[in-house]
Amino acid sequence: MTRVATVIGDLVGSRGKSDRAEVHEAFSGAIEVINQEWQPVTSLRITVGDEFQGAFATVGAAIQAAFRLRIALDSVVDVRHGISWGTTRVLREEPRVEDGPGWWSARAAIEAAEHAENRAASRSVRTWYSPAEEGHGPDPSAVNAALVARDELFSRLDRSSVSVLSGMLSAMTQKAIAAELDITPSAVSQRIRRDGIAAIVRADELLGTVR
Repeated sequence: MTRVATVIGDLVGSRGKSDRAEVHEAFSGAIEVINQEWQPVTSLRITVGDEFQGAFATVGAAIQAAFRLRIALDSVVDVRHGISWGTTRVLREEPRVEDGPGWWSARAAIEAAEHAENRAASRSVRTWYSPAEEGHGPDPSAVNAALVARDELFSRLDRSSVSVLSGMLSAMTQKAIAAELDITPSAVSQRIRRDGIAAIVRADELLGTVR
């Protein structure tokens, strides 16, 4: 049994998409990129339908990787995540089957995120954290407060601003982002100030330090 940051995710409203093949192709491609760039303890993998799961060494890494997956799929479909910190065990290697409190709590966390969407004041919530054992892992109240605020800011971005955010999270300069989007550096700077993009980037940085 080992303690890891478990992640369970699903695609929001994907079954209503007219081109399911396009959704699946984008979905599997984004997961492959995350696995290559973030090297999770247990690689993200599609499980049943539009669900996926994986595990990371820290809660901060899990939060950052999950957010980047959401950003990568923003133009295709929205993504919901449940994150936990707890013990897991491998029941079988091929195909890989895991069990344990870490997974059960990640399931509870994604259900909490889904329930939050049904409340008028919390419809922007897409990520929730719930530790498997009290006293182990980061404080859920503090982490979820940051996630709620971050998700609310992200929900207000249009596609161009999401692209600016993606560039900033990739450490691109504003000039390079402007060239990629074929807009002026001034327009990039205006979006960063107007849409709270700098606050999202800073929140991502701080959440990434969560152990």
